[in-house]
Parts: sequence; C-alpha cells; structure tokens
Amino acid sequence: MPTNTLTKISVFNEAHIRKILFNNEWHFSVVDVCSALVESSDPGAYWRKLKQRLAAEGSEVVTFCHGLKLTAPDGKQRETDCANVVINKRIIP
Repeated sequence: MPTNTLTKISVFNEAHIRKILFNNEWHFSVVDVCSALVESSDPGAYWRKLKQRLAAEGSEVVTFCHGLKLTAPDGKQRETDCANVVINKRIIP
C-alpha cells in the first residue's frame, strides 16, 4: 500500500467528499461521491450493489478504483474505494 500524505475534503452540493493525492492525481471517495449525487439512505450499500452490477455486466471500471486510507467520520484511517474524476464520472450515471 503506497503512503499517501496529502488528504483533503471537498464540498459539493453541501456534501463532504474526501479526497487524496495518489500518483500525482486527486482521487475521491466513491462512497462520498455516491452520497453527493445519488439519493440513497445508505451510500455504502448503494456502492457495494453497484460494484456487483458493474462486475456482472463485465465493466472494468471498478478495477480502476483503489483502496486508499482516508479519515472516516470516527477519526480513524480506513481503507475506502477511491477513483479519479474520470472513473467517478463513468461509475455514477
């Protein structure tokens, strides 16, 4: 797991989206992006189900997501699926 030293939070539609600089490119938490763009009471469950559907359809988009450590709401560092802007646009319709 590469060491990531620069993390920030962006705000979109009043939702906080965690991001991290990885391989000289900003990667955003896919769950946070789902929360900001999709009306779901459980964005984590939404992302898990969407990942299953994408894989079943043969989409390789999920393979470009990276498990990176971001600060969770409880203050602990937790591995979270992250993707760059291009991949996030392909994941979320």
